[in-house]
Amino acid sequence: MRFVLLEAYPLLYVNHLKRLRLLFITHLNQLYSASSMVKFTFLGTSSMVPTKERNVSGICLEYDGEFMLIDCGEGTQRQMNMAGLNRNKVKKIFITHWHADHVAGIMGLIQTIGNKDNDIHLDIYGPKGSQEHFDHLLKASVFDQQLDIVVHEIDVGEEIKKIHDSKKYEIWAIMLNHSTPTLGYRFVEKDRRKMKLKELEKLGVPPGPLFSKLQRGYDVTCKGKKIKTDDVTTIVHGKKIAFVADTRFCQQAIELATDVDVVVAEATYSGHEEEKAHQFKHMTSQQSAQVASMAGAKKLYLTHFSQRYKSLNELHEEAKNVFPETFIANDLNTVKL
Repeated sequence: MRFVLLEAYPLLYVNHLKRLRLLFITHLNQLYSASSMVKFTFLGTSSMVPTKERNVSGICLEYDGEFMLIDCGEGTQRQMNMAGLNRNKVKKIFITHWHADHVAGIMGLIQTIGNKDNDIHLDIYGPKGSQEHFDHLLKASVFDQQLDIVVHEIDVGEEIKKIHDSKKYEIWAIMLNHSTPTLGYRFVEKDRRKMKLKELEKLGVPPGPLFSKLQRGYDVTCKGKKIKTDDVTTIVHGKKIAFVADTRFCQQAIELATDVDVVVAEATYSGHEEEKAHQFKHMTSQQSAQVASMAGAKKLYLTHFSQRYKSLNELHEEAKNVFPETFIANDLNTVKL
């Protein structure tokens, strides 16, 4: 019996090594191809005037541990607190336009973030003229400015343009059609490669630097044989979200929302108020649905509702008749992709 056990040890050892190697490869595959969850929380869904149920404009986009705000209306930091979101994690604010219901919360948020001892860098993006508007905000109150703040004025026209590029995501912007210079933004998670573990094991590719090169899209040579990255990896497409702020129905809104997973669009008025929407350069719920439909988006979330509507059922039904995958955004709702 003792002899049999000794004979079995090498086989058990080899099998154990194989299991460890498989676990290690699986871990590397998850590490190399892992997607950070994309999610965003509505901090305010009312237009211009806050109500008991709805705060004014603000959205917190979370990705890879980073918080980005799309607008920062009055009360945004309180809404973040109620949603359980750490205000000190905000690293970027993307201002669509400088109407007060979209920016009045900036100063309070800056003061809160700047109250920390550690140095914090904050980037603020907005249309041309943003630096002047921001300087006026700074002069409107007195506090000890502790933050390193850089204001980026985005000079774009009616063609979409990349305005920020990081390792895992990009931000694009386009000029919309509102009563003041207004930007729409698109978040684009970069595509990544996922390893075909069985193929790699057959080819005898060891975990490590070669895995990393293949995952980044480079061909490699292993044991004298060239291995093409396309043969041992698959492309995983990143998520895309379009934020269509205050605007008339326009081609730029459609371009911004083209082929996105989710479009968040203003729906200030019902279809019965189309003339008024055109007059004040806003959209109806039907028009927002038309944007999503014409753009080939997968889902639509309506926001920025006029306080005149005590019930949003009419706006919702109008939009769903055009684009069935339409949802009503409520304050503190979180959408995960």
